[in-house]
Amino acid sequence: MSAASHCHPISILPDDIDFMGHVNNARYLGWVQDAVLSHWRRVAPAEEAAAKLWVALKHEITYRKPAFLNDQVIAEVVLEKVEGVRAFYATVIRRGEDVLAEVRSSWCCIDAQTLRPARLAKELIARFLG
Repeated sequence: MSAASHCHPISILPDDIDFMGHVNNARYLGWVQDAVLSHWRRVAPAEEAAAKLWVALKHEITYRKPAFLNDQVIAEVVLEKVEGVRAFYATVIRRGEDVLAEVRSSWCCIDAQTLRPARLAKELIARFLG
């Protein structure tokens, strides 16, 4: 079971552009993080959003096409599953109909006070996946 997608607009800044005239590949990681965290803040109740943090465990990126300074880009994220303290996301970064990159990532939920791994309540998982 997976949730509906969450779309996160991306702003391309002049500092994102590399020596080849397009967005540096490393910048995509920041976009994925911003999109996943935006999804968390949109769906999680305020008290859960404040009590839990997310750290990236793994990203696998397939670059399809370059992005440029004035492009209108969006990251579409889908939470695919939750296993214990880990969440697995699929993210597609698009410019219109063009797929710029596809990203599979895994994240660990941690308690904001103890900084130790923390499981999400079943009711909260259902809210994301339902």
